[in-house]
Amino acid sequence: MFLILISIIPIIFVDMTSTKKIISPINSEIKEFEVRFHSSMKSKVPMLDKITHYIIKRKGKQLRPIFILLTAKMLGNINDKTYDSAILVELLHTASLIHDDIVDDANERRGFFSTNALWKNKIAVLVGDYMLSKVLLLSLEKDNQELLKVIAKTVKEMSEGELLQIEKARKLDINEEIYFDIIRQKTGSLISTCCELGALSVNRIDEHANMSKFGELIGIAFQLKDDIFDYGKPDEIGKPTGIDIREQKITLPLIYVLNNAPKKIKRELINIIKNHNENPNRVKNAINLVIEHGGIEYTYSKMIEYKEKALNLIKDLPNSEAKESIIELVEYTTTRKK
Repeated sequence: MFLILISIIPIIFVDMTSTKKIISPINSEIKEFEVRFHSSMKSKVPMLDKITHYIIKRKGKQLRPIFILLTAKMLGNINDKTYDSAILVELLHTASLIHDDIVDDANERRGFFSTNALWKNKIAVLVGDYMLSKVLLLSLEKDNQELLKVIAKTVKEMSEGELLQIEKARKLDINEEIYFDIIRQKTGSLISTCCELGALSVNRIDEHANMSKFGELIGIAFQLKDDIFDYGKPDEIGKPTGIDIREQKITLPLIYVLNNAPKKIKRELINIIKNHNENPNRVKNAINLVIEHGGIEYTYSKMIEYKEKALNLIKDLPNSEAKESIIELVEYTTTRKK
């Protein structure tokens, strides 16, 4: 049996209006992907089919396949290998979300009951393992070892990034360099894989390294936006804030303040994180201190820096509808409201 794969893949959400505009160059390809993805989930076990059908009906906006398809179309012609790439990544992502809900003992996912809430942990683990096995089998059946190699490397990096963050969070000794390494592995690596696979699927070997870096920079910018959200207003972003502090996760806004604020402020923040992270009022005080001492402003500037670096990597590619959509998707990562 596979070990539980903790979800270290970012949950990327785009509102419906933005999605329709962004995917307009690949409307037919998205529909074809969905048909093929549904087919890849089928089994000979009725209960498994029932569960996978439930999961598919409640999936998000499938930004990972969108990255792959848009990259492929920007660089060439979408083909079977492109669809295979999108299926493999989405299977991996879905499996990780199921296992994540088990580890976190979560009963809901995007407003619906989680798999483990409806079918209990044992069955949920097995469903996640089934999807991971499909990643391996589909790669071998289609002779896509090249794709599997890229995905396997990504899972390794994401796992290492997650474990490094857990280790450093216990000691509260994450500096900026280590933090960027963590989010490069945890968040940047999967988007990097999507863009790299998109290039490889259309035989653009000359662009695969460039697109890999492009995706990595986008993923980092996306994570920095999430860092900022955790210090925002719950009614504006539609979810609780201060979660990172309560979970003792050291993100860039906090790192900046710990490194640049007066010692008194640093001691107070560390005390709250270590000893009062379950106290709502103290957590709120920590949020205010980070905002007052420039943590959000600094993180925003770094986010824009990474976004601009990403866009610079594709500026010389020929103009097309797919390129325009990718640029819009990148811009959205830094302007989204939730």
